[in-house]
Amino acid sequence: MGLFDAIDVAGSGLAAERLRMDVTAGNLANAETTQGANGQPYKRREVVLQEAPVGGESFGSMLASASGAPPAAGVQVAGIVEDSSPPRQVYDPGNPAADAQGYVLLPNVNPVTEMVDLISSSRSYEANVTAMQASKTMFTQTLGMLR
Repeated sequence: MGLFDAIDVAGSGLAAERLRMDVTAGNLANAETTQGANGQPYKRREVVLQEAPVGGESFGSMLASASGAPPAAGVQVAGIVEDSSPPRQVYDPGNPAADAQGYVLLPNVNPVTEMVDLISSSRSYEANVTAMQASKTMFTQTLGMLR
């Protein structure tokens, strides 16, 4: 494992969790949006994460493969997908978006689920910050011993 691999892995986690928080905030902001640009209710979006590919032509990856050490990977965003569950149907005949029967199609966003996702991604972000700070502390102490 290279000197800066721990920081690279934690940094990739920070970026991924920040995107998860942004998407969740967008879901919460659009929880009552009955018509989007396509005329349909907003659809809940989710971030799909995957392990970052290891390797490439960097010096660190070549050194790790030559020394037999397992290379650090990290995480990357595979994509942002829309939830396929159907929209909620609520009876509200006074709503301007209601159909002939008085039903309004609302987004498939559950605020409770979104808040749980927001807390989860926030805690994961904090864990990555802590890992990055611990790595920085270890580097500083190591450099202090070499003086």
